[in-house]
Amino acid sequence: MNAHDGFDELGRQESLRLLSRAPVGRVIHTRRALPAVLPVRFCLDGDSAVVLRAPARSELVRALDGVVVAFEVDEMDAGARVGWSVVVTGRATVVTSPDEHERLSRTGPRSWAAPPGDADEVFVRIEPELVTGRELTRGRGARVTP
Repeated sequence: MNAHDGFDELGRQESLRLLSRAPVGRVIHTRRALPAVLPVRFCLDGDSAVVLRAPARSELVRALDGVVVAFEVDEMDAGARVGWSVVVTGRATVVTSPDEHERLSRTGPRSWAAPPGDADEVFVRIEPELVTGRELTRGRGARVTP
C-alpha cells in the first residue's frame, strides 16, 4: 500500500468485524475468462467464512464451485471522504452436507427472491485465505462504521 494514498490498512479482525455488519457484498469471479462482479446477500459463518445463497441451477453456483474468488464489501461517504473496504479471497465450495444445509437454512443469509425454505437453493461457502481491509480516515469527517 502506498503510505500517501490516504488509506490505512486494517487488521484481519477489524476487517471481519466491518464485514459482518454489512447487508450486501459483491462476489468477484470469472465468467467466460473475464472478471464478473455480482451483488449478493451474505453472512459470516462462524467468525470468518462468507456464505452466499443461490438457486442450485444458477450460473453463479456453477461459476463459483471449487474456484478461488474474491468477495468485497465497502462503505464510503464521498462527501466526507471517509470509508472502508474489505476483500476476502478464498476457495468457494457448495455446501453438500445435509446437516450443514439445514443449519444454514436457519442461520444463513436470506435469498433475494426465493421464499424461505426453497428446496432449489444451495449455500456457497468462501473460506478466507486472505482478508484485507483499508480505511480512508483523512477526510473531513469521522470514521464510517456500520
